Amino acid sequence: MDTATRTPPPPADTDVAAAPAAAAPAVPSLAVGIDVSKDTLDLARSDSSHVATFANDPAGVAAVVDLLAAADAPAPAVIVVEATGGLERPLVDALLDAGLPVARVHPGRVRHLARGLGVLAKTDAAADARVLARFGQLAAPRLAERHSRAADDLRALVVCRRQLTVTRTQQSNRLGATAGSKPARRAIEAVIKTLDRRVGRLDKQIRDLIDADDELARLDGLLQTVPGVGPTLSATLAAELTELGTADRRQVAALAGVAPVNADSGKTSGTRSIRGGRAAVRCTPYMAAVAASRFNPVIRAFSDRLRAAGKPNKVRIVACMRKLLTLLNAMARENLTWDQLDVVKKLATNP
Repeated sequence: MDTATRTPPPPADTDVAAAPAAAAPAVPSLAVGIDVSKDTLDLARSDSSHVATFANDPAGVAAVVDLLAAADAPAPAVIVVEATGGLERPLVDALLDAGLPVARVHPGRVRHLARGLGVLAKTDAAADARVLARFGQLAAPRLAERHSRAADDLRALVVCRRQLTVTRTQQSNRLGATAGSKPARRAIEAVIKTLDRRVGRLDKQIRDLIDADDELARLDGLLQTVPGVGPTLSATLAAELTELGTADRRQVAALAGVAPVNADSGKTSGTRSIRGGRAAVRCTPYMAAVAASRFNPVIRAFSDRLRAAGKPNKVRIVACMRKLLTLLNAMARENLTWDQLDVVKKLATNP
């Protein structure tokens, strides 16, 4: 035996049991994956090959919660559920209400892991549930937090407004391409008028909901002190970027999908690009950044420096988005209005 490489025994007063635990990787002892479909909930555990199936109804959701919250069963470190367009919401809400650690993850991330594990087909619900459990072990996904009823309602209203706005844009484009048929034009115009009324009502409902909640009203009041930030962007950030003010600037940029991602390989330095994040959060600040680059003194000075450096327009606008979100994050974290930020004070004293 090569005694030169042997590790000497620890001294007598050393906590021998604690040393290996500190060096061990942070892998959950028990991860649970739940594949949600319209009719069923398929539950897989990392400590078992068995997959249990429950009905996706109130009784089935209650049975899943009872199973995972049982006092005589091992407590799960993470319960992974895919975001499936709202089908998972009753289950996630019930798990959060029971105090269980649940993570709602993007399906694309799970599929990348499945391909890496050699699980190429997506026809077996049991296999999907096992991949979700494995994802919980390896990826350590961020746990979901229970939001207030007002925050949940705000998100639903913001999402509905965005969907109707997209439909209105589609109908407006279709109206421009329908030149020869008056009946078709009248039908499309009637749809556009209806959508305009519905969007207007949603705007009022969103405003009333924000004004009725102290925390939402506080955040909205802070954000709208920024030149270039209007009620639509403020409501979107409050509803869909709930980490604003609690995450650091890099995390906020990544969540919004405006953080540059390296594309380097060996000695080759590729062009950085943005990707991932939350598409809705990324799209809404775009026009705000365009307006801020003209009318917001801090963002305008930043934009002018990038233009002088020869940066392309899209690169400059994305950088302004990232700068704007960084400032908004600092305001929410420190509970400061726009005029109270140091960067604004310095600009005012050194025009």
